Amino acid sequence: MNLAKQYWELFLVFFKIGAFTFGGGYAMIPLIRNEVVNKKKWLGDNEFMDMLALAQSVPGPISLNTAIFVGNKRLGFKGSLFTGAGVILPSFVVILLIAILFTQFKDNPVIERIFKGIRPAVVALIAAPLLGLGKSAGVKLNNIWIPIAVALSVWLLKVSPVYIILISIILGILYFLFIKLKSKK
Repeated sequence: MNLAKQYWELFLVFFKIGAFTFGGGYAMIPLIRNEVVNKKKWLGDNEFMDMLALAQSVPGPISLNTAIFVGNKRLGFKGSLFTGAGVILPSFVVILLIAILFTQFKDNPVIERIFKGIRPAVVALIAAPLLGLGKSAGVKLNNIWIPIAVALSVWLLKVSPVYIILISIILGILYFLFIKLKSKK
C-alpha cells in the first residue's frame, strides 16, 4: 500500500471512531483498541495499554492523545496529524451544527428529554469497556466496588472529586508502603 493510502487509512479509521462514538474520549478507547489492536494489528495489546497509560498522563483529551500516539507510532509526525484530524473533525462539525441549530430548539421539552435519555446509555458505553480494559490491565473484578463507591459518593453525598483523588493517592501510597513492601520481605 502506498504512503498516501496509509495516511488516509489512518484518517478514516479515526474519523469513523470520532463520528460514531457518543460519550467523549473514554467511550472511544475500546473502539480505538478494537481497530488498532484487533482489526488492523498496528499495536499489540500490552503496547496499547502502555500507550493508553501515557495518553492519560499528558494534558488534553484522551481520545486525541491516543489517536496522536497511534498515528505517530504508525507513520510518524504526519501520521499523528492525520489521526488527530480524523478524531477531531467529526466532533468539530457536530458542535458547529449544534451551535447553529440548537438555539432554535434549546427550550423544546422533547429535546430536553432526549438528552436526559441518552445519559444512562453514555454511562453504560463508558462502564462496559472500562471493565474490559481493567481485565486487560490485571485489575481484579472483586474491586468493582471502588468505582461504584466513588460514583455514589460524588453523586449522592456531593463529595468533591478532588478529595477522592487526594484520598486515593494517600491510600495508594500507604498500600504500597505497608502491604507490598512487607510482602517482599
